[in-house]
Amino acid sequence: MTRQLLPDVLSAFALLTRLPLPDHTGTGAQSAWAWPLVGAVLGAITAVAAEAALWLGLTPGVVAAVVLALGAILTGALHEDGLSDTADGLFGGWTRERRLEIMKDSRVGSYGVLALVLVTLARWSALATALEFGSVWLLIAVGAISRAPMGILMSALPNARGAGLSHATGRPSLPVALAGVALAVVIAFVFAGPAVLPMLALVAVATGLLARSAKARIGGQTGDILGAAQQLAEAACLAVLAAGAN
Repeated sequence: MTRQLLPDVLSAFALLTRLPLPDHTGTGAQSAWAWPLVGAVLGAITAVAAEAALWLGLTPGVVAAVVLALGAILTGALHEDGLSDTADGLFGGWTRERRLEIMKDSRVGSYGVLALVLVTLARWSALATALEFGSVWLLIAVGAISRAPMGILMSALPNARGAGLSHATGRPSLPVALAGVALAVVIAFVFAGPAVLPMLALVAVATGLLARSAKARIGGQTGDILGAAQQLAEAACLAVLAAGAN
């Protein structure tokens, strides 16, 4: 069992982070169940940083900015890049082909900038409130739940491009994707308790709306769509924690 699980875990970390890892063989979409585990670890790292920053006397607003910056560094801004490309592609083109072409372009357009600014501002504002009134360890729950929608989208929607990172990773089976959701729920319940229920509800709504738009506009999912799903899910989770902290 250990020989089967360890490659998945290493593959998940290699795909979603910039952390140094030992040599391993990638398992592609089979590792989707472990993506919430990666999120939980990243959440733990940022929680330690947040705890240290608060202990030094930094304000919650500054600490929230530090947490978001550290998260982007640990992932190589993978999900933020996906969010901006998704916004540019889904709303900046008139045909499926043009939308996919825009999403592949490394340049960031007006929709991408606006999406990054608004979603990052929402994440920062909610996180600052949550840090002021709640525990930093809630970040572990947020990290876990926000990675679960990616596996679900990959399983539910076909790859729209037929190329790229998402296509190369493969398509997880529904049981693998659901295993990731189950793992995320368990981790989140340990660190957030009953707050996991409204978090899941809001994440489901955000993911469903994104999936519907992606299916209608480009015919499926891409790596950028998955990154956008993570960012929207994280914003939803933080919004629930901020609302509960007040």
